[in-house]
Amino acid sequence: MPTIDLNCDLGESFGAYTIGMDDEILPYVTSANIACGFHAGDPSVMKKSVLLCKKYGVQVGAHPGLPDLQGFGRRKMAISPAEAEADVVYQIGALKAICRAVQAAAPGAVLLALSGSEMIKAAHTIGLPVASEVFADRGYQPDGTLVPRGTPGAMVEDEDTAIVRVLQMAKQGTVQANDGSTVTLQADSVCIHGDGPKALAFVQKIST
Repeated sequence: MPTIDLNCDLGESFGAYTIGMDDEILPYVTSANIACGFHAGDPSVMKKSVLLCKKYGVQVGAHPGLPDLQGFGRRKMAISPAEAEADVVYQIGALKAICRAVQAAAPGAVLLALSGSEMIKAAHTIGLPVASEVFADRGYQPDGTLVPRGTPGAMVEDEDTAIVRVLQMAKQGTVQANDGSTVTLQADSVCIHGDGPKALAFVQKIST
């Protein structure tokens, strides 16, 4: 029976602020993208998240972001490619250090990137292992990019609709865009955003 990775953005709490339902979601996913402290998360939350992943046998991945705690990393920021590279290296290094501390690190990291994106193409060009990520809870545009947040159709809020879309992406390699057209994509891993109000319901239904 064909299988597909189910991942979720987790570890997004920081300080006295709790975001998401990590403890409840982790038993249903196979990999987790842990926030690395720039857009969300902090060292204590990162360590707790890694330990929880180890407890449930969930693969650990880094979720680097823009230095934008207030905007959750979703605001536009003018940074150079060199700055972006340094920020990503810094954040991945931080999570890797925590993983080593709890003896949960694994060699052979794989880049997880939006299916059909320039990041996928760049990874192939330099021979970097890469997996194509699709989204159960986000709308798609005809060119395969995601519908911008804050605009109609950006988020999928119904669990049954999400399941239908995931099955279509996993089995047929297509998804319906916001204009009704069909987009072809590669689905190696399905992502759920842990901060979404239906995150737990989504992972529970999709995992079964």
